[in-house]
Amino acid sequence: MRIIYLGTPDFAVAGLQALIENHYNVVAVVTMPDKPAGRGHQMQFSPVKQYALSQGLPVLQPEKLKDEAFVEELRSYKADLQIVTAFRMLPEVVWAMPRLGTFNVHGSLLPQYRGAAPINWAVINGDKETGLTTFMLKHEIDTGNMILQERIAIGDDEDAGSVHDRLMELSREMVLKTVRLIEECDRENKPLPTVPQPELPNLRPAPKIFKETCEIDFSKTALEIKNFVRGLSPYSGAWTPNLRFKIQGSEFQIEETVKVFKTAVSPVAEQKGHIIVPCGDGFVDILELQTAGKKRMDARSFLNGIR
Repeated sequence: MRIIYLGTPDFAVAGLQALIENHYNVVAVVTMPDKPAGRGHQMQFSPVKQYALSQGLPVLQPEKLKDEAFVEELRSYKADLQIVTAFRMLPEVVWAMPRLGTFNVHGSLLPQYRGAAPINWAVINGDKETGLTTFMLKHEIDTGNMILQERIAIGDDEDAGSVHDRLMELSREMVLKTVRLIEECDRENKPLPTVPQPELPNLRPAPKIFKETCEIDFSKTALEIKNFVRGLSPYSGAWTPNLRFKIQGSEFQIEETVKVFKTAVSPVAEQKGHIIVPCGDGFVDILELQTAGKKRMDARSFLNGIR
């Protein structure tokens, strides 16, 4: 079975690596074009491209997925199956090309959290579990029939980075299981067993996260703020303009002492090496932070540095 793999970030490397290590015939890889990064603005390869080149795989990097030259080059590889993990939305001319179709590996329990940032939003919303879903692509984004789904618990103090890494490891198994199922059905000339996504009320979206998304609203409850911080940690980072730093970790408490802080002259109170900020129903104790142009540090180090 000839496979084309589409992906860009670290999360997508795991599935590709699983295919290569299990001797599947990956004939080409599609990833985002190289982009300048860092202070020197040097061109940087995506993690998927770096791994693909280390394995001697052909790499395609189209600017536009509908470009005729790219579509013809993709067609020349005569893929039986395409696999998408953490990539752009594909036009029909691309996802409908292989005879066995294209399946996607999505970091949520679909139909919840359709969109670009499912892991972050599951943690921000305080969910107790999440998972991975493989599904066949169709026109509407993240709505195709489901193939397999696996669940994992989200710890109360776990951040998005930790959940990301655990789902990334799980994706190795999910990609292999899905490919083996498709392979078996193809060999036995029987239809792939898929399930339509259920119609659920109050679906939670997972839109792309921008800088303005990450601003903390201290009028929210302490628990909501804690979930917001850990849902944006360690990447993106929750921030607040009046304190001028990104917040990386927090604890929260709901106590009568909040009245003291709310009546203080300054909205931020220091207590024995802590940064205490009042919120909707209590206060948050900021554990780690990062000021502009500086390294991440704990609250005590920050306070020592500004005395």
